[in-house]
This record gives sequence, structure tokens and C-alpha cells, in this order.
Amino acid sequence: MKKNNSEFLTVAIEAALQAGDLLRKGFGTSFEISSKPGRHNLVTHYDKAAEACIFSCLIKKFPSHGFIGEEQGESKQGDVTWIVDPLDGTVNFAHGIPLFAVSIAAVVEGQVTAACIFQPMTQELFFAEKGKGAFLNGTPLKVTINTSLDEAILATGFPYNVHEDPLHCVETFSKMTRKGVPIRRLGSAAIDLSYVAAGRFDVYWEVSLQPWDFAGGMLLVEEAGGKISQYDGSPCDPFKASTILATNGILHPVMQKEIR
Repeated sequence: MKKNNSEFLTVAIEAALQAGDLLRKGFGTSFEISSKPGRHNLVTHYDKAAEACIFSCLIKKFPSHGFIGEEQGESKQGDVTWIVDPLDGTVNFAHGIPLFAVSIAAVVEGQVTAACIFQPMTQELFFAEKGKGAFLNGTPLKVTINTSLDEAILATGFPYNVHEDPLHCVETFSKMTRKGVPIRRLGSAAIDLSYVAAGRFDVYWEVSLQPWDFAGGMLLVEEAGGKISQYDGSPCDPFKASTILATNGILHPVMQKEIR
């Protein structure tokens, strides 16, 4: 079966915009909040509604494809699998902080070939197609050319079990902070990765991410000329939880030494 990445991207963008509109209208209103396993691992009515909206759009166009969503889980296998985070940054959304995004990625034979990340509150649409570059609202994206960690702006995140300090993530953060470089903690991996692709951040790292957290952003970073890998430099598998290091490429070996 011939895979049409451009068609995948078109439908992904349509689904992301629909879900994003739903989230934007729901932001700041009253809604039910419940918890999943892990501290502050929240889910709202809007996570589920946005995911249902996205899946409906995708299934209508591609009924034979497989689907993996943060809330619904894996529905079925297919030649093409869609990995969806309907609301990345639920804690922000639930607390009235306007930093959250919709992330949708199409995976073909283990490779992300089309992806988009949409920030409803800023109306920023990041998208990429394998081999054709990454874009923000139609403008081409390029990672920074910064060669010095001292001049860099970094971003990171923490897992829900940060109190257990997995892979010494607290110590790593402390060490990086003592270097005196600016570090941002936005609360959305999808946004962090989009910002690396856009040249707003030079580096982003996080100890433990699920596929829906990074699948879309992975392609954006790569298509913008950056590099993304696990901490040890091995490739990220879009179907497996992973450590994530995303950089402009130049700073990758430097950061690998810092976070080991």
C-alpha cells in the first residue's frame, strides 16, 4: 500500500485544529478533574473529549490504521499507526495556565513520517513531513547554531515520580542550574520539542517520556536540523517509553556528558 505522508499531515492538522478549538473554548471553564497513577498525573473531561474528536477525524479518513492515545490506549494495529496526545500539559490546563498542546504523529514502519503540534492559546501550529522540513504556521523552522552551552537556553521536565529521583534527574537539574544558564520548565514535552525545532531552546532533556509525549516533536526536531536521541545516544523508538535528549545537534555530545 502506498503511503501518502502529505495526506496524513493534512488530516492530522485538521484533527489538531478541531481538538485545539475544543480545548481553547474549555480553558478556564468549570470541569471535572480526576487523577491517574502518579502525583499530579491529572486527566480532565477535555483530555477525553479532545482525544475522541481526534480519533473520530482520523478513523473516518483512515479506518484501517492503528491508533495509540494517551487516554484510550492502543485500539488496534495497522500499516500506519497514529500516536496521539490530545492534551499535553494537562496540569497546566487544569490550573488555568495557558501552556498546553495537541500532538499527533503518523508512524509508518517504525518511523514518524508526518506530525503536527498545535498550541490552541497562541494559535501556533508546528508541523513536519519526513524529508520536507518543519514549519510554524507555514514558516520554515531551523534549530540554533549555538556552539556554547554557556550561551544556551535549556528546557527540561520531570516525571510524575520525581520524588524517587529516577536516573538522578534531580541531581542533574541541580548541576545544570549551578552552571548559571537559563533553564525553562514549561510542563509540556510537545511544546518543549517544538521550541527546540523553532530555535527558541537550544536543548531539551527529560528522564522519562511516553510515546505520545515525544513522537510528534521528534520529527519536528529532526526536520528542523536538530538531533534527538535517548540519553545514551541510541535512537528513540516511537512505540516505547524513553529518556529524551533533543538539541541543535552541535550541543548533543556536550549534553550527553552532562546528563550521564
